Amino acid sequence: MANFDRLGESIRNNVSQYALAVGVTAASVGLIFFLKKFGIVYNFLHKVDEKSKRHGGELVAEVLKAHNVKHIFALAGGHISPILVACEKLGVRVVDTRHEVTAVFAADAVARMSGTVGVAAVTAGPGVTNTVTAVKNAQMAESPVLLIGGAAATLLKGRGALQDIDQISLFKPLCKFCATVTSVRDIVPTLRKALQIAQSGTPGPVFVEFPIDTLYPYQLVKKEIGMKDKGPSSLGQRIVNWYLNNHLTNLFAGAWEEQVKTPLPVDIPKASKSQIQKCIELISKAKKPVILVGSQATLPPTPVEDLRKSLEALGIPCFLGGMSRGLLGRHSDIQVRQQRREALQEADLIILAGSVCDFRLGYGRVLPRRTKIIAVNRNKEQLLKNSDMFWKPTLAVQSDVASFLVSVIGGLKGYKCDPDWVKLLRKRDIEKETANSSKCSEPTDVHLNPIKVLHVLEDVLSDDAILVADGGDFVATAAYILRPRGPLRWLDPGAFGTLGVGGGFALGAKLCRPESDVWIIYGDGSLGYSIVEFDTYTRHKTPILALVGNDASWMQIAREQVPMFGSDVACKLEYCKYETSAEGLGGKGLRLDRTNESEMFQVLQKAVEMSRNGSSVLINVLIGKTNFREGSISV
Repeated sequence: MANFDRLGESIRNNVSQYALAVGVTAASVGLIFFLKKFGIVYNFLHKVDEKSKRHGGELVAEVLKAHNVKHIFALAGGHISPILVACEKLGVRVVDTRHEVTAVFAADAVARMSGTVGVAAVTAGPGVTNTVTAVKNAQMAESPVLLIGGAAATLLKGRGALQDIDQISLFKPLCKFCATVTSVRDIVPTLRKALQIAQSGTPGPVFVEFPIDTLYPYQLVKKEIGMKDKGPSSLGQRIVNWYLNNHLTNLFAGAWEEQVKTPLPVDIPKASKSQIQKCIELISKAKKPVILVGSQATLPPTPVEDLRKSLEALGIPCFLGGMSRGLLGRHSDIQVRQQRREALQEADLIILAGSVCDFRLGYGRVLPRRTKIIAVNRNKEQLLKNSDMFWKPTLAVQSDVASFLVSVIGGLKGYKCDPDWVKLLRKRDIEKETANSSKCSEPTDVHLNPIKVLHVLEDVLSDDAILVADGGDFVATAAYILRPRGPLRWLDPGAFGTLGVGGGFALGAKLCRPESDVWIIYGDGSLGYSIVEFDTYTRHKTPILALVGNDASWMQIAREQVPMFGSDVACKLEYCKYETSAEGLGGKGLRLDRTNESEMFQVLQKAVEMSRNGSSVLINVLIGKTNFREGSISV
């Protein structure tokens, strides 16, 4: 109870100073005005149940339960203990990680894969600041995540309490909604509003902070802040008691009155009938259309399987990106994976279905000005990004992507995309992938060819495998070779390009799909961010498979830095025995190098069997250099 010890001492000191300052006028109206200035006003509208053993953490857990939250990710801290204990009692599974950033990454993965809000809870100050990167990643990936943060007691905020910083100002630029709970009765409405906003419009993260005295029971808070009910007391102590009693009354008044805890309605933008009809007309006249499908297409309320069936019925060639990878399964006649730039140059209609004209599309410069373009996005800013410079939409629709596409496709009765156009793009795909496959046999230095390793992994992956991408050069190569088996089976950081997502993403994915093999495709650089979470996998019985492309370098950076500047400074690592580290954290470790190259398939299959038997497994694959992505840059 160190937090409350400091709380009591600090409040007694601070309030005693107030008492001395106004002691000579303690009975005057001036004192009333002084106390009102600080919000210390008796609340006559609500009763305070001073005998109740309930606490604010129970209200938090009840709201989460009512919103069908299955998991809350956390790293323990005294500020948030009541929330975690209450969640455990109500059956909301508490999954504690080894770093707060992992907790938010895991919540992000749950949000993407489950269609609900992912929830993380962390303690005040450094606990909260440790999550900043993951919260920003969720913002840019448009993931609905609720971050719950502890905070200093209500009377001590801004007065130098332990771990007390201005957390709200820190998160306002990152979150759709930020709030501080200032009374126990505000917990339920504040959380319901936060959860609603996280999912409405363009989904994104929200932040709610809980001062420590809003979460603990009344009697404990009363005791620890220094109220004295018995014995003689000075005028100063009576003023202190009156001050604290009024504060406690406002803090706990109406705390346990019945409140509605179920979800508020979520606002999702929808296209107008005229916009849908205009899109139908444009598609019906097109001979060489293409669709670029982005992550937004996988958002609720439209099931991804419904979208998949609609796209297959339409027959227009699709390029899939972000969370939409795998939408059309491992093999599809309408999915195109290679030579996107050439296809865009030749198309007579381009549909940006949640895809954004940022760096991933050359800021729109890869879109020909002569070509008709339909852009659909929930976010108006993303919908029109760079349209003032490099491209112009023929039709811009601020709408949920999946429901828009399903409505449009439903209205295209009898439309058939030119089969020769589809055949041409498929032919290019096959040629490019054949060329890529031929690189499997190219010699490298003393270590394994990474392209060969990834082709073998492609043959090992099960039909329900989930792939988590966390790395630079090796992971970018994997994106060309590995084929997600179905919708919502590929997780990458998104537009922020964040390293370190692997540990948390895999944890969240495994909890959502415990029957599936969950693979993290790591670079050896990115592995360093979250290898310690192998301990988390062991403790929570969530076996993960990690394949590490170990080239003893930050190769994505070295690819450009060395040719441009003639130096590999800060790009070199060592061929570390990562498999040994995994074993030390409770997992299993395997190694692949030239000594067991002929057994590559068997080693990977062995890893799968070990994982299905309950052990997390890290396969440390020593790889050499190839020219597969020669000329690629990291910025």
